[in-house]
Amino acid sequence: MKDKLIIFDTTLRDGEQSPGASMTRDEKLRIARQLERMRVDVIEAGFAAASNGDFEAVRSIAEAIKESTVCSLARANEHDIRRAGEAIRPAARGRIHTFIATSPIHMEKKLRMTPDQVVEQAVKAIGWAREYTDDVEFSAEDAGRSEIDFLVRIFEAVIDAGAKTINVPDTVGYNVPEQFAATVRTLIERVPNSDKVVWSVHCHNDLGLAVANSLAAVRTGARQVECTINGLGERAGNASLEEIVMAVRTRADIFPVETGVDTTQIVPASKLVSQVTGYPVQPNKAIVGANAFAHESGIHQDGVLKHRETYEIMRAEDVGWGANKLVLGKLSGRNAFRARLQELGIEIESEEHLNQAFARFKELADRKSEIFDEDLTALMRDEAVTPAPEQYRLVSTRFHSETGETPVAEITLSIGGAEKHARANGSGPVDAAFKAIETVATTGSELLLYSVNAITSGTDAQGEVTVRLSRDGRVMDGQGADTDIIVASAKAYLNALNKLHVGAERLNPQV
Repeated sequence: MKDKLIIFDTTLRDGEQSPGASMTRDEKLRIARQLERMRVDVIEAGFAAASNGDFEAVRSIAEAIKESTVCSLARANEHDIRRAGEAIRPAARGRIHTFIATSPIHMEKKLRMTPDQVVEQAVKAIGWAREYTDDVEFSAEDAGRSEIDFLVRIFEAVIDAGAKTINVPDTVGYNVPEQFAATVRTLIERVPNSDKVVWSVHCHNDLGLAVANSLAAVRTGARQVECTINGLGERAGNASLEEIVMAVRTRADIFPVETGVDTTQIVPASKLVSQVTGYPVQPNKAIVGANAFAHESGIHQDGVLKHRETYEIMRAEDVGWGANKLVLGKLSGRNAFRARLQELGIEIESEEHLNQAFARFKELADRKSEIFDEDLTALMRDEAVTPAPEQYRLVSTRFHSETGETPVAEITLSIGGAEKHARANGSGPVDAAFKAIETVATTGSELLLYSVNAITSGTDAQGEVTVRLSRDGRVMDGQGADTDIIVASAKAYLNALNKLHVGAERLNPQV
């Protein structure tokens, strides 16, 4: 019998710390339901003390998720832990994940605490957390640059205090596989009662080694890996869930563990996270990239046709490729529409919401003959992503562009309930549209990123646009989808403006 490798997904917490990738409560719920469908063991739903919005998102996920453990992160202080405890209270299975920094540089420069004070605070944190749940995880922030003797000391103390999972994070992506594996092995050997807890790793990808470090640790005793869909995360990201899961499955000959993940849900999860966050997946990304199972070379194509395993070590269908099936058309009714949304994990709050979404679906079906799952996901995301109240709303558009002439955009917006009309020229129709919006919105936002992706194949495919705006030091991504790419661009710009308008300040801790 192989050991169970616990998959701890932190897309909704650490992944959300990617610049501009903040998610609404409804978006987090949709991703959480997909993670549950994929049979992820633990879902880190957020950092409940970061803001009231984060608290409500964690609580909503705790209420909705029944099969996976729902976890909230908390710093090692009483306020954070009590907020986390209240947020996970409705969960069928809840976990509190508390952490404190342990490297000399973090203790001295950031915490300004002595090692003795850090150990004392960590033990107190475990005690507070156990008032809410017996499932308590402790992380030593920046363990990758911490002294082994101190890690042994603090881990022994928190295990005695009741921690059930001990996480060893490479917070800044500094370690290399052989070194990190030796660290984990040494800790398991030297910490008293190490066999009473699950050993976990959480690796960042600053040197491109997050997956390699995680897998090296698994081979030396780690039995939980903390990871994200698509490797999402701040800076260079986290270890990719899909790569961890498929490496363990494909190389079962060298890994003494197995996961309970339904791998056919990997690609749908990847596409959902990409659409919600606006972070596209690079074509050559392992497992979930568009080219992951494509063969251009004639020699490769010939080999695959003769025998798949000559060049393919995994089957595309095993990770969910080929799942963007045609589901609906212009003749489809409301019941079929509602049923398919439910299958995709998209909840309809009311009949009014269903009617609005169905009307938009019919409009899309008139412009696009084939409607795929990705189209429905994008359509419903467009319905749900706008913060309430909606400060900026697109009313109507008119664009003109021809060879030799300066492109012009005419846009009517509703701003705070009052309609305003704007006209602007630009170097292209998208540039003109953005300038027209700024003419009347006057937000002073700086455009950091503009990205366009086709949602499905075909010339009538919807274009999905991501816009990243910065204002007063805050960064937000906006998304919009439409068969008209200029309209999609205007929607994305306004979506980002709405998020900047209502978004509250929030804390983003590292682990």
